[in-house]
Amino acid sequence: MEKFIVSARKYRPQTFDTVVGQEHITTTLRNAIKTGHLAHAFLFCGPRGVGKTTCARIFAKTINCQNQTSEGEACDSCASCTSFNEGTSMNIHELDAASNNSVDDIRALVEQVRFAPQAGKYKVYIIDEVHMLSSAAFNAFLKTLEEPPSYAKFILATTEKHKILPTILSRCQIFDFKRITLQDTVNHLAGIASKEGVNAEETGLQLIAQKSEGCMRDALSILDKIVSFTSGELTYNNTLDHLNILDADYYFKLMDCMLDQDLAGALLLFDDINKKGFEGDSVLNGFAEFGRNLLICKDSRVASLLEVVESFRKRYTDYAQKVDTGYLVSMLNVLNESEAAFRSARNKRLHVELALVKLCYLKQALHLSADAAALGKKKVTDNARVVAFKAIPAIVLEKKGTPAATNTSIESAKLVIEEPTAERVEALAPKVVEAPAPPVAQVGAAAPKSFKGKMNLDAIRNQAAAKAGVVNTDHPLTMEKLTEGWAAFIKVLKHEKNPAWNPFEMAQIIIKEEHVFEAVANDNIAYRFLEAERAKATEFLKTFIGNRQLQMLLTLSETTEAPDLSALPLSSREQFNKLVEQYPLVKELRDRLRLELDY
Repeated sequence: MEKFIVSARKYRPQTFDTVVGQEHITTTLRNAIKTGHLAHAFLFCGPRGVGKTTCARIFAKTINCQNQTSEGEACDSCASCTSFNEGTSMNIHELDAASNNSVDDIRALVEQVRFAPQAGKYKVYIIDEVHMLSSAAFNAFLKTLEEPPSYAKFILATTEKHKILPTILSRCQIFDFKRITLQDTVNHLAGIASKEGVNAEETGLQLIAQKSEGCMRDALSILDKIVSFTSGELTYNNTLDHLNILDADYYFKLMDCMLDQDLAGALLLFDDINKKGFEGDSVLNGFAEFGRNLLICKDSRVASLLEVVESFRKRYTDYAQKVDTGYLVSMLNVLNESEAAFRSARNKRLHVELALVKLCYLKQALHLSADAAALGKKKVTDNARVVAFKAIPAIVLEKKGTPAATNTSIESAKLVIEEPTAERVEALAPKVVEAPAPPVAQVGAAAPKSFKGKMNLDAIRNQAAAKAGVVNTDHPLTMEKLTEGWAAFIKVLKHEKNPAWNPFEMAQIIIKEEHVFEAVANDNIAYRFLEAERAKATEFLKTFIGNRQLQMLLTLSETTEAPDLSALPLSSREQFNKLVEQYPLVKELRDRLRLELDY
């Protein structure tokens, strides 16, 4: 039986040309090799499984090759390349810093650096996971890394660049590896599948590439597992089953339920998903990714960020036009909060179902919120609103002995919002004729009173009302009526189960002026309750008492009296002092025995 080798090792790149998705790194290294501008220390950093160690090995093999090509590649046939391929080269040393991270391991490596290579040009030291070295090991490595022998080259590889000391970073030439793109991964997997004689659908390979998240090593491992699982037939459906990925059709159906506010359909669909063995957090995560894809499809400029199976791309684009952007943003917010709280939830299924309930009625909540916001805005109507008011007659001031020419009738008029004109302003303005003698206002047969300065507006209104026979109908403010109305408003608050009824009941009311009364609160909390219901209480009392000029003032009266602490229990010291007052011998006993009391 032929010995099986996993694809990640069997198809590991042996030259720079075969490295996938890192052209910016491989081009730089090949040019440095061709020109001979080689740094003494390199730092390869980036995500896992993107080719850091592979590029380090290819670089070490190429610089020691005896017959390099014009493109800066190894010949793969000389003695140095052959020994490297067989794993017997003495010029390449690999150290796993995760398990050899002590200062003694680095000192042993530094001791080896002193010896020149027996064959070849360079001795290359590849230190993988270098961020795992201790601080002492880093410090022991600093001097050698800064000034190594001319034949020594160091290649450090790490996935966590931020954990490396700045003194190490400053001594290295840094290369940042990037995640491998979806299409590059699919193309590489398709090439390997054709070499192995595997019948692989492109949609299945795209699923594998999505699951690997830019890590080629993970993608190759997944490919090996599915090929073993399906006996050489890699399809979209068996890839879904093996990777435990929920089909996107479920998310489209679930989204239809959300838009139709079909809660029963959404819960039944989630029950079907749950029976297939999918956990609630995977459903929330997958649905959030589905919403993110729809949001991306709303704008053609970011459509390239959509990483889905090619057969679903047009379906996502068409479906995105049916959903509002505001709904998608709110949906992602709900799903993000639910996914974050999923771990601490006791009833996992109920937690997910509650999120589905929120999403089903999210559209209705957004409409209600928009309507409430619109009600708060000022509305402009096409037709002017007609408001009836009582006209105030003009008062004409004549010389003494001349009867005043005033209009004695008060007619109701209508106020229409329109642009004022000079003629209209002049017609509405009261006519005032000055005389050298003291002015006298005559209204009918009544004798006018003399005045100085400008006419008082209240006096004008009173004279107009008296002339028309209109009497002020406001009832006087009395303590009895105010108390009765105050008690009636408290009953209303109790009926509404409004907690403000208690502060209203405890408040003290005092009449300050003819139409003004004052409510006194004893603390800040009661004052805030009174202030919150002040407008409502004022309108209620105006109607109850029959006084439209009623005004309500609020006052906070904080007591300055010291609190009564007599009811508090006595402390240990106070209890002892009280005991000594009653029985003085207790103190003498304590002094003679030299007792220490723990108060």
